[in-house]
Amino acid sequence: MKSFLLSVACLITLSTVAQSNTEKKKQINTSSSKQKLVVYQVFTRLFGNTNTTNAPWGTIEQNGVGKFNDFTDKALQEIKDLGVSHVWYTGVPHHAVIRNYTQFGIANDDPKVVKGRAGSPYAVKDYYNVNPDLAVNPANRLQEFEALIARTHKAGLKLIIDIVPNHVARKYEGKNNPIGVSDFGADDDVTVEYHKDNNFYYIPNTSFQIPDGITPLNGENNPLIDGKFDEFPAKWTGNGSRLAKPDKNDWYETVKVNYGIRPDGTKDFPTLPAGFETKSCEDHFAFWKDKEVPNSWKKFRAIAEYWLAKGVDGFRYDMAEMVPYEFWSYMNSAIKVQRPDAFLLAEVYNPNEYRNYIHFGKMDYLYDKVELYDKLKEIVKGKSQTDPITNIQKGLADIEHHMLHFLDNHDEQRLASPEFAGSAENGKPLMVVSATISTSPTMIYFGQEVGEAGNENGGFGSHSRTSIFDYVGVPNHQRWMNGGKFDGGQLSKSEKELRDFYKKVLNFSLKSSALIGQFQEIHSTNTTNKKGYLPEMYSFVRWSDTQKLIVIANFSTSKASQFELIIPKEIIQKWHLKDGKYTIVDQLYQSKSTLKVINGQGKAKIEMKPSESFIFELK
Repeated sequence: MKSFLLSVACLITLSTVAQSNTEKKKQINTSSSKQKLVVYQVFTRLFGNTNTTNAPWGTIEQNGVGKFNDFTDKALQEIKDLGVSHVWYTGVPHHAVIRNYTQFGIANDDPKVVKGRAGSPYAVKDYYNVNPDLAVNPANRLQEFEALIARTHKAGLKLIIDIVPNHVARKYEGKNNPIGVSDFGADDDVTVEYHKDNNFYYIPNTSFQIPDGITPLNGENNPLIDGKFDEFPAKWTGNGSRLAKPDKNDWYETVKVNYGIRPDGTKDFPTLPAGFETKSCEDHFAFWKDKEVPNSWKKFRAIAEYWLAKGVDGFRYDMAEMVPYEFWSYMNSAIKVQRPDAFLLAEVYNPNEYRNYIHFGKMDYLYDKVELYDKLKEIVKGKSQTDPITNIQKGLADIEHHMLHFLDNHDEQRLASPEFAGSAENGKPLMVVSATISTSPTMIYFGQEVGEAGNENGGFGSHSRTSIFDYVGVPNHQRWMNGGKFDGGQLSKSEKELRDFYKKVLNFSLKSSALIGQFQEIHSTNTTNKKGYLPEMYSFVRWSDTQKLIVIANFSTSKASQFELIIPKEIIQKWHLKDGKYTIVDQLYQSKSTLKVINGQGKAKIEMKPSESFIFELK
């Protein structure tokens, strides 16, 4: 909880610079950090696509594509009603694509450095405009996105978009730069490998070469597929490859951005003084005011400020750990001064760096991927028991509020896929634990709530993941869309029940005071009981002054059980319960049980089916 309070303090300090003490108190009492947040990630290009053809390597004409305008008032209200606070519109900034948009002043992209037919959303070509594929009229694409921002806010939702700080498209071409903003690399000294104010790293006097083994557009004819790509001198590739001819498994479609890290790994910029991990965002902002920083820092801060001015409410930062946390201090403190409530989410996978990016880098949230997500996946696949969950929670206790939980996103195998949980039903206990075990935000990926398994073969994209490189339809999601009615009219009975389950879990998490309160596991107490409590189960309690919860999840996909759940004396004392009988009611399906407190210890008879979960509230 310490880190939770630090986060709130950081947020509040910046929002009250010019406020009176009374106003400060009001800000504290109304802080959005006082409730759980729920993020709904949508792959914008796919959300509104009703075409069900799904031909591998299909064109827009064959397979269709979603548009900004598909997010109607009705669609957004349904997302809101699902129990969502923030929408992450993935793939909005203009990235490299194959489709010919030259009539709109957009240069063609070379298929040899574009992944798939639709292109990677993480090879951004122009940060000051949006993907033309997403617009009904590409000439007005920015205005169409601005209208979506307005509709999103009208629905009572906030929105975030991607910023990809580590790399840009191999052929970045800013056609929409604000006055005074030069293109990435426009002012670089290309005769040297490195200069602090160069935006890229170079391989002087050497031409870039296309990697071996690449078959653009699956081998079809295209006038730009000629085996050559004009880049002289060659630049380092996005994942850090220093070869003029990178490997086909490198991020060859992108170039790495230089943040003032010399080729030998040393830093060519001021570092934060000792103790700054406890300083406020305002202090960090003040620190950088008189410091000379690399040019790339200034460019990305300008990009963030541009989108904030458009009404965007925050950002998801791709591969943030590949960029020094000093830059994030510079960037995020500037954002928080303008928008104290901005939602800043970072993709960081190294647990040893979590606290640097939270405390020094002033990130609000990081992916909890390699800890809870990976463990839950092992458990449901039968590769682990549930005991390690306790140690994960203990190890992250000081930063638990900052570790965003998810089970599905654009990079990962679909929760319902055979490669993960095996079915949407099997994924239910994972969802309950993920959403209720900490004060952190919860994220779901569009289609997860109706059991999308990622079976489609888009061409470039891999099976079990909904492709982010191809034009595809998302079958389960399309049945919920029902031709643009967004009423679930084509869903099967089980898919409707699944969406209802997600709606219950997410809405409960948004409103529950206990889920921003205290946590204690009771799993260890019950594993020693050995009277029907299965090794595949996990249990814990959450509570606040006004709400007491008992959460139990059965991860077994085949075993049911009847057992007596024990609530330790320590919890009974903290809850100030006297000996007697208490009713506990499941907040998902309203089933009831009785908690008996005898000699200061609680016991409740529980019956659990395979893959069943309960969120019991003490009445």
